[in-house]
Amino acid sequence: MKFLKKTPQKIRLFAPYTILVLCCVLLCVSCLESSKKEAQTQSPQTTAEMNLQKIAVQIEGMTCEIGCAKTIESRLSKMTGIKTVSVSFEKGLGEVVFDANQTSQTNISENIESLANGNTYKVTAVELFK
Repeated sequence: MKFLKKTPQKIRLFAPYTILVLCCVLLCVSCLESSKKEAQTQSPQTTAEMNLQKIAVQIEGMTCEIGCAKTIESRLSKMTGIKTVSVSFEKGLGEVVFDANQTSQTNISENIESLANGNTYKVTAVELFK
C-alpha cells in the first residue's frame, strides 16, 4: 500500500514539468517556422538596387483632411513601388517616395486622378526632388 501512495505523488510532481517543457518546445518550433516564412516573403531587392525618387505632386480638388488627403495617402501607399506618402490638405501637396523601377510619376498621377470616379482630384504639377 505504501508503494501505491508514493507513485501518484511522483507523477503529480513530474506532470507540470513535462507540460512546461512541451510548451517551451512548441513555442520555439512555432517561432522558428514564422521566422522562416518572414524571410521567404521579404523582397530580394536591396536598397542599393532600388531607384528611389521623391516627387511633390500639386493636387486640386481636396475639400478636407480626413476624407480627401487621407484617402489619397491610403490609396497611394498600397501601390507597388511606393515607399512613403504624405499628403497635406492645407498645402494641396503630396510628397511621394517611390522606386522608379516599379512605378512612375505618370502612374502615380493617374492613380490620384482616378479616385472618386475620376472627377474630383486633378494633378496640376509634379516636381522631382534631387
